[in-house]
Amino acid sequence: MINYKTLTASAVGLALMASSALAEKVLRIQSVLPNTADEVVMLNEFGKDVAALTGGSLTIEVLPAGAIVGPRDIMDAVDAGLVEGGFAWTHYWGGKHVAANLFGAPVAGAGVGLDNIAFLSWFQFGGGKELYDRLWDEMGVNVKGFMLQPVGPEALGWFPEPITSMDDFRQMRFRAPPGMVGAAYADIGVPAVAMGGGDILPALEKGTIDAAEWCCPKPDSVFGFQKVLKHYYLQGLHQVTVNADMYVNKDFYNGLTELEQKALEVASTASLSKSLSYRIYENGKALKDLTENHGVILEDTPADYFTEYSAAATKALQAAADENEFFAEVWASQTEFAKIAVPFWAGAQTSNANLGRAFADTLK
Repeated sequence: MINYKTLTASAVGLALMASSALAEKVLRIQSVLPNTADEVVMLNEFGKDVAALTGGSLTIEVLPAGAIVGPRDIMDAVDAGLVEGGFAWTHYWGGKHVAANLFGAPVAGAGVGLDNIAFLSWFQFGGGKELYDRLWDEMGVNVKGFMLQPVGPEALGWFPEPITSMDDFRQMRFRAPPGMVGAAYADIGVPAVAMGGGDILPALEKGTIDAAEWCCPKPDSVFGFQKVLKHYYLQGLHQVTVNADMYVNKDFYNGLTELEQKALEVASTASLSKSLSYRIYENGKALKDLTENHGVILEDTPADYFTEYSAAATKALQAAADENEFFAEVWASQTEFAKIAVPFWAGAQTSNANLGRAFADTLK
């Protein structure tokens, strides 16, 4: 005898399972980096949080650089829906809108003393996020952005011999970031050359460039710059603040449930803290290894670098503000925030830095 109740229950169960399977969504994110990069480690952590918060209805799949399109084409691919998401540094898109520089790498702390932690304060509580949400419309792309990872402060870089002044620096063909940051170097007479991270070591080995910066001790050591250069300068102004973020095709984002959208928001906020914490420790371990096992010598940056680069950065910022209304609005917001927050934070950080330096000196 057929048990219709059992059949009905089974049919309902199968229908629910099918419905659940159909409801599952995969957000593919193509990165500008290989999957071994530290940024991708933290991007995968972000993905785990999203999956947990949504009960698995939304999962993140990270694709390495070049999986679908070239690194410089990621934003266009996300905009067109060729891939659901992308991951890069915000200032990569400065060519689409100059204000992207103020979110991704505000040169010399936006000229108003913003370090990476003060930047996050502006972003989360000083009106920055609201301006960031407007950036994509100003850029004319169909995306929703999520800031995920503060990377800086970045090191000034690697040199073949000590530099005692800017005159020494100007003798070096120097790999610098593209855009406003690199332009400020060129403005003070440094022969700045832009190239991808994977091209730097071969260029150093061939003598195409003499000195270089990329990021920080951990990523720098992964690229192997210590094999060629031994003089390392931590203190730099060009990228005191650097932020990586994720871009989601807006049609895909609008198709998510409210819970899934909220999960992306909550997980991205958590990622800001996790990434900042992760990098302090990872860079500390890498710096210890570089100095103890690879003959790397830590040097102090010449004083005239700070005055010259700061002046060039302010000049570049003002020129961009004069030419672009939205850039001027974002920079004005950062400036007004800095007038309130920086005197407190800089004063507090001075004692913190002195405390840390005193301990670091005992380790020498």
